[in-house]
Amino acid sequence: MVSSSSGNYPQQQPRGLDKRKTAIFVVLFLIIAIAGLSYVKWWPYYGKAFKAATEHSIGSSILGSDASGPISWSAAVDYAAAYFKSVWKAAVLGILLGSLVQVLLPAQWLYKVLGSSRFKSTFLGGIVSLPGMMCTCCAAPIAAGLRKRNVSVGASLAFWLGNPVLNPATLIFMTFVLSWKFTLLRLVFGIVLTFGVSYLANRLAKGQQVPAPAELEKAEAAAEQKNEGPFALRWLKSLGMMILNVVPAYLLSVLLLGAFQGVLFPVELGSGILAILLFALVGTLFVIPTAAEIPIIQSFTALGLGAGPAAALLITLPAVSLPSLLMVSRSFPRKVLGFLFASVVILGIVAGIVGAWVL
Repeated sequence: MVSSSSGNYPQQQPRGLDKRKTAIFVVLFLIIAIAGLSYVKWWPYYGKAFKAATEHSIGSSILGSDASGPISWSAAVDYAAAYFKSVWKAAVLGILLGSLVQVLLPAQWLYKVLGSSRFKSTFLGGIVSLPGMMCTCCAAPIAAGLRKRNVSVGASLAFWLGNPVLNPATLIFMTFVLSWKFTLLRLVFGIVLTFGVSYLANRLAKGQQVPAPAELEKAEAAAEQKNEGPFALRWLKSLGMMILNVVPAYLLSVLLLGAFQGVLFPVELGSGILAILLFALVGTLFVIPTAAEIPIIQSFTALGLGAGPAAALLITLPAVSLPSLLMVSRSFPRKVLGFLFASVVILGIVAGIVGAWVL
């Protein structure tokens, strides 16, 4: 009996150590995420909510007061400087969390919760996004990290889209600065985009989903043997690859859009279906910080932009952008990203048509 007991002990001990190590890693990830979001998002937004309630404004438009201007390198540099000044903390946090997802969170657990092609995983991915409150570019590295940890297309997309379009702080700001009608329109179309489009994209990606649990376990075991080494080394490798894959496309595309900002938003069109179509397309391509669509819409409507094009921007500006699509281009199938882009444009057009009647 003694020898049998001692023979079983070595087989059980590593499992206990693995569970303890996994638990420590998960807690560490949560501590870093909560601390980072508290500093970058939650506390600043708490103060901004009072500003929105009392002043009915959250600041000036990042595009400036003039809606038109020439295509120039100066405009590109000026916009990039203003943009990165606003987002750099959240961008650093997004890249940090995107790399830590790959080394701290257990792939088996992520697969079990977010790896299914069923709607449940997509729904949970969208719900988990709500505390993040990040813009599309800052959430993109985390979505890419989730995909590398075998999270399904639908859940990853729902997390990525839910961050900007269902941002609770933005909805509060919007209610005070614009109106409750804008907030309701954003909430309805944001839910359709986050959960509906993500789920349909998941169905579209059928055949390119994550492996079955048994296959995943074998792959994980092989990966662990191949990537043996200190945690710090594995994390630095993950961080380095993420920076290499994300930052160059991010910088160049922001500069490009900044150079063309003066011709992309022809406010003089006023309203009508042509303006709705154009602003839905431009809004899908253009990149902005979190909640920047609110002062942009506020300033554009003051210059004469109609309610329809404004509603199109309300949905498309925060959802995705050319930089964020480039940042996740290696993490999602091309047909999924094409479907997502088209869906955002179409929903922007529909929102513009609806907004022209109700706003």
